[in-house]
Parts: sequence; structure tokens; C-alpha cells
Amino acid sequence: MPVQIPLNNPPPPPPPQHFHPIILMALIRNQTALEAVFFLLLLSCRWVHSEPTQDKQALLDFVSRVPHERRLQWNESDSACEWVGVGCDVTNSSVYYLRLPGVGLVGEIPPNTLGRLTQLRVLSLRSNMLSGSIPPEFSQLIFLRSLYLQGNQLSGEFPIEITELSRMIRLDLSFNNFSGPIPFSISNLTHLTGLFLENNSFSGKIPSVAPPGLVDFNVANNNLNGSIPSVLAKFPASAFAGNVDLCGGPLPPCNPFFPSLSPTPTLPPILTPTHKRHKKLSAAAIIAISVVGGVLLLLLILALIFLLLRKKISREKTTKAPKPDAASRAAGPVLDIGTSSSKEDITGGSIDGAGRNKLIFFNGNGYSFDLEDLLRASAEVLGKGSVGTSYKAVLEEGTTVVVKRLKDVTVGKKEFEQQIQIIGNLKNENLLPLRAFYFSKDEKLLVCDYMPAGSLSALLHGSRGSGRSPLDWDSRIKIASCAARGLADLHAFGNLPHGNIKSSNVLLKQDNLYAYVSDYGLNPLFSGTIPPNHRITGYRAPEVLETKKVTFKSDVYSFGVLILELLTGKSPNQPSSGDEGIDLPRWVQSVVREEWTAEVFDVELMRQHNVEEEMVQLLQIGMACVAMVPDQRPAMQEVVRMIGEINRDHTDDALRQSSDDALRGGSDSQTPPTEPRTSTPSGTA
Repeated sequence: MPVQIPLNNPPPPPPPQHFHPIILMALIRNQTALEAVFFLLLLSCRWVHSEPTQDKQALLDFVSRVPHERRLQWNESDSACEWVGVGCDVTNSSVYYLRLPGVGLVGEIPPNTLGRLTQLRVLSLRSNMLSGSIPPEFSQLIFLRSLYLQGNQLSGEFPIEITELSRMIRLDLSFNNFSGPIPFSISNLTHLTGLFLENNSFSGKIPSVAPPGLVDFNVANNNLNGSIPSVLAKFPASAFAGNVDLCGGPLPPCNPFFPSLSPTPTLPPILTPTHKRHKKLSAAAIIAISVVGGVLLLLLILALIFLLLRKKISREKTTKAPKPDAASRAAGPVLDIGTSSSKEDITGGSIDGAGRNKLIFFNGNGYSFDLEDLLRASAEVLGKGSVGTSYKAVLEEGTTVVVKRLKDVTVGKKEFEQQIQIIGNLKNENLLPLRAFYFSKDEKLLVCDYMPAGSLSALLHGSRGSGRSPLDWDSRIKIASCAARGLADLHAFGNLPHGNIKSSNVLLKQDNLYAYVSDYGLNPLFSGTIPPNHRITGYRAPEVLETKKVTFKSDVYSFGVLILELLTGKSPNQPSSGDEGIDLPRWVQSVVREEWTAEVFDVELMRQHNVEEEMVQLLQIGMACVAMVPDQRPAMQEVVRMIGEINRDHTDDALRQSSDDALRGGSDSQTPPTEPRTSTPSGTA
């Protein structure tokens, strides 16, 4: 029987547009318009009051059984989808992500709680004090894509239940107490793009598995051993550091347990198997082998003599080569490194005492010129810095290098060569390699690769006219990440403070703005100190201005100033209305203290959209680095980790969005954002 509605009641509100088909169906079935509207209101009420009841109870069970320092403002009368750290799907019928970072969760993850969130996509419990093992019921989270558990006290073996979650994209178990081997079943995670297992106690060999989309990988500071699988050799040495028994790949090669043996020659069958005949045949074989070996040794000696003679003839021709004529000089000024007395020092040998004052190359540099070639090269002044003048030298065969002419070197030849050998032997993808050096009484030269895109300083502070291409956010965060990794590895593996961090010492490749740190480790050549220079005092830590000595912590301060320079577009001690310029860290602090506004950031950055949050995160890192007290500054490895989290957000969002679209068939219009790996730096908002 149809429901009667009094006519004196006010008409119901118009239904949402997407319910019109329901009304049409009701009319087709010969129902009145008022009945259709009434049915629509019932459906609308059901839509508005949708609630993930089962997921809500699972969350309440979890939070009631885990102590936490910061009280979660979860009101049971509210919808769970409105709780802090909880996100639901578009229909509010299930929980899609749970983020509770740094809320002081203590103790074990209680069983039969989080495993009931069967539609969960993102779970972050990072930076808490959780302990114990991961519950086996995590294997029920079949839709989980991102799991962030770093910075806790979790223990036990690698949670094998996680390897059953085939849709996993990001897995971070770093900075915990996990132990035992890394299982081969991790190969089940075929969609994995990031795997972070550093700073645990994992042991055994690294399994030879690498999903095709894996772009981030780190197992540093564990107890792993054996050789690094070839599929993982593409990752930098820092991803494997701290495992003393690991070898191969980006680390030093593995030593074989047994020396390789030469193949044994096959002897003819013995017709008369007597003991005496065996002895005669063995002696004949030994004589034959000796003769063949002697012939081969003689041929090797002759070949070596031939190569030495050929090299000597080639060197004599190079020495007698004529000076460049007027036509060649027109291409540019010739690099002149001193008076005739300097050129008399050219004759001689090498660093080991066979001779003196030659251009000394480091192994594996790929260059084949000598000092005479360098003297004949056309040269162009690139800039004058606090340690010397840099020239762009174009050699006759077309090779282009940078020659740095050092000034005010106070150490002798032995100390100079020892320090340069330390610098030259450093191998890192973000440190500009030193290719060769030259030492004489009057001149000290360093030879490096030429970077066509120039320095970060020129790119940031060059002409800002209409024809300028702005340096966008992605490029700036990439440059900051590269420079941070280079400086961190210089501290960790070179055990050297840089001592001269500034934007003009961050050089860029032309194709992808890949950054290299240059001029590192030169302070000992000047008795440990560098004369003050107005252009770099803005980068110096307060304690360096007093003690004149650089440390790892003073490098962190200088790098923090570099971050602020990237964000603000302003040079440290940049001249303004007065002569002294501005103190960049103090200026930023004053603006932030008064009001957190966009006045801090470069106007070129403010034209971009959806990057404000990441800019604020990098600003927080920079401010942590420029703390006045050295012990309050983070280590460079920590800075690398924090910047990596900002740089990872774009990649995570894109990968997760494409993965979600594929898995949902394009029907789901919302994707939970990616959880960063680290918490906000101490002392920041």
C-alpha cells in the first residue's frame, strides 16, 4: 500500500543530480512523484550516515590496547573517517589509510586489530616506540601498498607475512632491531619501488632479487656478508655501507677463496704401464712445459721493451713540438703557469722519486695529455675563489678540463702530495673527481673535469631578465639531494670536512642538472685555515669565525645556508641598502618568527603550485642545520635521509596513483597520499 504524506508539509529538498535515474525508474513503475522523492531521501540519509563500523571497532581496539604519549582525539560519537590520521574511501565504507607517526605508541602491536582493516592501502606507524614482532595477521592486508614502520624498536626475523602482500610499493623497516636473513620470498613483491632495511641486524647474504621498478634500496649498517648481487650493483656504495663482510658491486671486489689454476695439459695414453716409463713421460712433460713457458716469457719481455721504446719516442716528439703559432693563439690565451724557472722543473719523473714536478695523474682518469700539452692549451678564466683561480683549458686534441691554480699554499711538497693523494683516491658519484695535480716551488695546479652547466651560484644569481629560464622546484630539490649525498659520503668514507661549502662549489651537468661538490679537503694545504673572504663568510659557522678551524658540524651549518640560498634565491651577505649585506639565517629566522609567510621563498618558486608543503619541509631542514650550537645540528647522513623523504613524495604519488588506477580499474577517484619516512626535524613546526 502506498505511503501517504500530508500535503501541508513543506516539500522535500531537491535530490542530488546523480539520483535522477532513481526517480525516473519510480515514475516508470507508476509511483507518484512524492513517493519517489521520499525514497530518494531515505537513500540520501543512508549515504550521509555511512560509517565503516567494523574498521572503526578495529581502530578502537588497537588504540585501547597500546599506550601512547600524545592522546589521540578520537571521539567515538564521530565518524572514524573524521579522526586524526584516518582516511576513508569516497563512500566512507572502509578505512583506506592510517597514519600515526610520532604519537608515542609504546609496546607490541596487539593481534586481531590492524589486521581487520582489510581495505587498508597505507599504514604508517613510524617514529614511535613499538616493540616485538609484526603480527602474522598483516598478511590479510592484501591491498596494502605502503608500509612505514621505521624508527621503532621492532625485532624478530624479517616478517615473512609481508612478502605475501604482492601489491606493496614502498616498504620501510629501517632503524629497528630486526635480525636474521633477508628471505628470498621478497621477490613476491613485484611492484616494489622502494625497500629500506638499513640500521637493523639482518645477517646472511643479500638475495639476488630486484623488482623491475625498484629505484630506492638501502641495507646499510647491518651484518650482511658475501657478494652483492649484480642486479643490485647499480645502487651507490652508501646503500651497502656498514656491512664489513659485503663485497663486489659498488664496494671493493671480492677475493677468491682459491687461486685460479692453469689447465693441465692432456698426456697421451700410456701403452706400457710400468713405473719406470711413467717417470720418463712425466719428465718429458715437465721439460715441454718449461720450454713453452720460457718462450712465452721471452715474448712478453720483448713486447714490454717495445712498448717502453714506443712511449719514449712519443714523449720525445711531444717535448720537441713547436709552440702554438698566431692562429692557434687567436682561439684564446695560452695557460701560462710561471717563469722559465718553472718550466725547467718540468723535466723529471714521477711522484715516487723517479723524477720531479711532472703532471701526476690518478688511475682510471682516461686522460692522455701531459704538462706541455696543458701549457699550450687555450685558457679562459672561470672565476677567482678563496683558494685560487680556475681556468677552462681546451687542449689541442679537443679535450676540455678545468685547471685550478692554488694560491697561498703553506705546506711543503710531501704534505701537499699526501693530502692530494687522499682527495684523488675518493670515489663518489656526487664528488667532482680530481684527475691530476702539479707541484713546483712556484706553482700548484689541480686538474678536474669541466662541467658545462657551471655552478649553482651562477644559475641562481645570474641575470633574471625576460630571457632567463627559472630554476624550478624539482631541479632545486634534486641539487640539494645530490650535494647532501656528496658531503655525507665525504664525511663518512673520506673522514674529511669540506671546509668551503658554498653555491659556487656545487657544479652542475648540463643535461640533467646532476650536482657535484668540488674543492673539498683543501684546508690542510693552507695550514688548516683559509683566509677570510667576504664572499664566503656568510656560509661560515659561528665557531669557525672564532677558531679558524672547520669540522663536520661546521660543514652542516654551511650546507644549511646553502639550503636557505636555494629556497630564498638570496646570496649570504648579499649587499642590500648597506655595505654589510644580510645574514641569511638570521633574516629567515626573523621572518619566520614574526609570521610564517611566503616572503621567505624565491618569487620564482612561488609561481609553482602544489609544492608549498615540500618547500616548508626543506626550510625546516635548513633551519635545523644552522643551529647556533654545533651539537644541535644533525649529521649529514641524517640530512640526506630527511631530504630524501621530500624528494621521494613526487615519485611515490605518481607510482601509487598509476598503481591504484590499474588495480581499481579507474573507478576510484581518490588515492591516499604517500607517507614520508621521517618526522619533522627537532625544534621545528
